[in-house]
Amino acid sequence: MRSTQANGRHTADPPRQPPGARGGPTARPPGTAPAGADGAAEDEAREAARPPGPEPGDDRPADPRAVDDDVAGAVRQVLERVLADRLAHCRELDAVFAHDVAERVAHSTLHGGGRLRPRFLWWAFRACGGEDPARTRAALRAGAALELLQTCALVHDDVMDAAPTRRGGPAVHAGVARQYAGVVPGAAARHLGASAAVLAGDLALAWADDVVADLLLDEEAGAGAARRLRDVWRTMRTEMAAGQYLDVHGGATSVFAVARALRAARLKSALYTVARPLELGAALAGADPGTTRVLCRAGRCAGLAFQLRDDLDDVFADPRDTGKPSAGDVRQGKPTYLLAVARARATAAGDRTALDVLDHCVGRADLSESALARVRDVLVATGARDLVGARIAHLTEQALRHLGEAPCEPRAAAGLRRLLCEATGTAPDVPAPGGPPPGAALAAAGREAGR
Repeated sequence: MRSTQANGRHTADPPRQPPGARGGPTARPPGTAPAGADGAAEDEAREAARPPGPEPGDDRPADPRAVDDDVAGAVRQVLERVLADRLAHCRELDAVFAHDVAERVAHSTLHGGGRLRPRFLWWAFRACGGEDPARTRAALRAGAALELLQTCALVHDDVMDAAPTRRGGPAVHAGVARQYAGVVPGAAARHLGASAAVLAGDLALAWADDVVADLLLDEEAGAGAARRLRDVWRTMRTEMAAGQYLDVHGGATSVFAVARALRAARLKSALYTVARPLELGAALAGADPGTTRVLCRAGRCAGLAFQLRDDLDDVFADPRDTGKPSAGDVRQGKPTYLLAVARARATAAGDRTALDVLDHCVGRADLSESALARVRDVLVATGARDLVGARIAHLTEQALRHLGEAPCEPRAAAGLRRLLCEATGTAPDVPAPGGPPPGAALAAAGREAGR
């Protein structure tokens, strides 16, 4: 890559035509060639498969019954519209910023994942009787905000974990560092990549807040629902940050207490992934406080099971299914519930061999495959894997029981039950409405976990 000099600093030349400048936010990832004939064919295929819902630029509300068939697709349409507007503004500001940062935010948001959080929001909205056309549009916009918030979380998480990949491709910080590897020294390129990723996460959060602010100003949700939406959104953002800090703090201090691991899992995933989206959907539907409390109880159980499933998958699942390197939690020394249980059980049994393996292997970035195999053996031999699996099953049963206590619309409640099972890794062969096809459910849930 050539470089130019401006104000004494070398910078990479911005592309004459930034990827996506004409094709909108659905263009190829930054750093790749603009779409040609193959891209045009992809655009035509995407247009033919466009899901029901409001067209980009169309302010008419969607038919909720049509959205039921493809929730993820309807949310994507809203995201395409939002991101096209934001990218146009960024390109007016600066081509390099738009290409290096803003387009990566758009690409990360639009590609990969099963839209798990917006689907929880949607099916809670529908289960609580949500069918008003204006509130339907509000629910889709709130779902789009959740996806942008998830992009913020994942981009920042990859920086904190020094994770090189995300969903089968380079993480944002790694992609930027690679882009400038031939322009600036290696350390400077890595620093630039990390800095760009911090800003990309901040930008995604700002865009998420913009969507929610516009939603509140438009009063599509109604005054009462808007106040509840604002309060839940505010609480959720803080919980997410607290949970993530407990995660990195535990890794740095090697604190592997079981109770602390559960607290971090509840804050960083159980509430943010399931309980709060359910609460948002209930608020938008105008559900009564009693129904909302029952849904939140179900969400807390299912959300914790979701995070525990992610802990198991990190160590034992195929990276091609999770979209992340294998055993990242072990290499980073994260105080997951799985590792905390293994250490507690080894300590109680006086198993010095197992404790030595955990002491010498957990937290080693250069962990070999043979050492990782020894860690897996310890997780199995101490009974930690089986105990976590049993806890997931029990939490899922609790979630379904709580859901059964809520006075929900039957068809939507059935979809919500299947979605809860999908998220916890106990999904039936039939997917929840609006979700991925059979066989893709668990892989999508794994990619959605992200942490």
